Amino acid sequence: MRLVLVRHGLPERVTDADGERADPALTELGHRQAERVVHALAGEPVDAIYASTMTRAVQTAAPLASARGLEIVQRHDLREFDADQPRYLPVHELARENPQEWQRMVEGHLPEHVDVPAFTARVLAALDEIVAAHPGRGTAVVFAHAGVVNVFLGHLLGITRPLPFPLDYAGVTRVVARRDGVRKPRTVNEIGHVADLL
Repeated sequence: MRLVLVRHGLPERVTDADGERADPALTELGHRQAERVVHALAGEPVDAIYASTMTRAVQTAAPLASARGLEIVQRHDLREFDADQPRYLPVHELARENPQEWQRMVEGHLPEHVDVPAFTARVLAALDEIVAAHPGRGTAVVFAHAGVVNVFLGHLLGITRPLPFPLDYAGVTRVVARRDGVRKPRTVNEIGHVADLL
């Protein structure tokens, strides 16, 4: 089967969620990036659409779901490593406001507070279940997060760093999953459909 992984569009900044978990919605630009995913996948079969339960992923999935007349299957186990944090900084703002954490991510590492093995195991289990639900030549599109896509790709490619690739908003990554258990990345971070919006 074909697994199409899409990073969410640009979210709003959340500096203080008043003791709650930060769960930002998309910005206006983020919504436009989400619309472009419909065009990026035009003419391709889509059998199912999945999304993290985080607002930015669900909103990015919405235009494709509407265009294809499909329900969005939300999965809590696809949420990002920062899902429980009270603030959210779009990654392009991180370099200015927290250069130490930015440098750590540039070097391919998640923040120190993240339990990387547990996060990776959760993501791999979720994606394995999605693959198993669509045997044969089906196509599932999964709207998630940079950390989620990265740890999956790292696992497939034998890369030990949890963030091996810089992934753009609404970037598309494709993986072929064979019945014998082999998973092969075909493309990473396709951005032609949103190049002018990044």
